[in-house]
Amino acid sequence: MRRITRITTVGIASAALALTATACGKSSSDAGSSPSSSSKAGKAAIAYDIGGRGDQSFNDAAYAGLKKAEDELGVKGAEAEPSAGEGDADKVQRLTSLARAGNNPVIGVGFAYAPAIEKVAKQFPKTTFGIIDDTSVTGANIANLVFNEEQGSYLAGVAAAKASKTGTVGFIGGVEVPLIKKFEAGFAQGVKDTNPKAKVLTQYLTQPPNFDGFAKPDLGKAAAQGQLDKGADVIYAAAGLAGSGSIEAAANAGKWAIGVDSDQYNQAGLAKYKDRILTSVTKDVSDSVFNLVKSVKDGKPESGEVRYGLATDGVGLADSNPAYTKMTDVTAAVEKAKKDIVDGKITVKTAP
Repeated sequence: MRRITRITTVGIASAALALTATACGKSSSDAGSSPSSSSKAGKAAIAYDIGGRGDQSFNDAAYAGLKKAEDELGVKGAEAEPSAGEGDADKVQRLTSLARAGNNPVIGVGFAYAPAIEKVAKQFPKTTFGIIDDTSVTGANIANLVFNEEQGSYLAGVAAAKASKTGTVGFIGGVEVPLIKKFEAGFAQGVKDTNPKAKVLTQYLTQPPNFDGFAKPDLGKAAAQGQLDKGADVIYAAAGLAGSGSIEAAANAGKWAIGVDSDQYNQAGLAKYKDRILTSVTKDVSDSVFNLVKSVKDGKPESGEVRYGLATDGVGLADSNPAYTKMTDVTAAVEKAKKDIVDGKITVKTAP
């Protein structure tokens, strides 16, 4: 039976927080001492990034980790969704509410939670806070769960270059921020190292502070269509929910799409297009969430930088599509590239 509590009202009002504090009879400083006992009861929470659960990608991977913790560790999970156009104050309220409810750990899914976690973690020193994809905020009770996205993206570039028949491939980034530039850099390097004559078309959907590029599939679909019109026959999108639009466009054109974060070939919401999802760059967001929850439950909470790379299968390239595994020249090239990265023969760039 699914026991995860889903908090659907994400723009948590100040009044609601005040009511919570009154009901508990504790101020935020008092509340900071309570989660140590509640952690033994096994309560954990994740606060989703833009696009929320159901994005078939980043957020869904985090949910899978929480669900695994429920099933294997017996913890009770809570989820909190983002709201459109929200600011840091909304995130602070959300994290505060989750911490006051006794959840430990409380995990922010995405770098956008950094300012909020920096503030709230100080108010709840006995609660462990996790943040995925960020190392800018640190603290004794903060775990920075980060990945070598550029390494997995390099493998995607190798696969794209080998699978392309036109010599033109595409990269679509959701929002032009340093994290997504890592995906671009690795992908372009992998393409060019494999086929120096190949052309890489690059497009970002939005610029910060507009983060719609992670949330609106129509933007990804339009960008992919533009790249298809220019001859691209393999398109890799690192764009969260918006990336599903690029997958749709590539599939409808009979071309290849490369997924991101989750193994998108196996995502139910993309089943209609799965045959055209060549592979996906995976980030083990699921295990990063599970491992943090387990560490708290075991009384040895993770803190500081916890990095997941290619050497430990923290990032990788999915092989779920039988069409991909049949491309033995592609898979051989990918395996060689993986070995060379792990052995230090290839250093992958983190910026274009």
